[in-house]
Amino acid sequence: MKQFKGRVLAGGKFSGQAVVSHQGVNTLATFQASALKNAKKVIASDQNNPDIYGKELTGKALCLPITIGSTTGGLVIQTICSMGINPSCFLFSEHVDSLAASGIVLARVWENNPVIAIDQLGKEFLETVKTGDSIEVSEDGTVTIL
Repeated sequence: MKQFKGRVLAGGKFSGQAVVSHQGVNTLATFQASALKNAKKVIASDQNNPDIYGKELTGKALCLPITIGSTTGGLVIQTICSMGINPSCFLFSEHVDSLAASGIVLARVWENNPVIAIDQLGKEFLETVKTGDSIEVSEDGTVTIL
């Protein structure tokens, strides 16, 4: 068991599985296909990200350094949250970028979606957590890898 403490952007409790990307996640490329299909769950569709490509993200803890890509990133996050097919939490090893932060805030305020976001978990966090690991997130920003 290992614990990491980050900065709470959108708090909450979570217990479930991690999906890990060691590179920046392109939100448009990752989520758009599922959103356009009006899918019941998100299957990561970014072929340029072998860490998450083809993996289910709905209800999981998406562990990532940052998001990258199009300026539509925040809107894409808000959209998947409005559809209820989003990851339960976004766990950033680095500072959250403004586009991801805006999408998460809009999802919580406008969509009443309880998506969790914690940043500044550190490089060691991404070196330690593995896809499929069970993790717990506390409201104070503590992430425990079980």
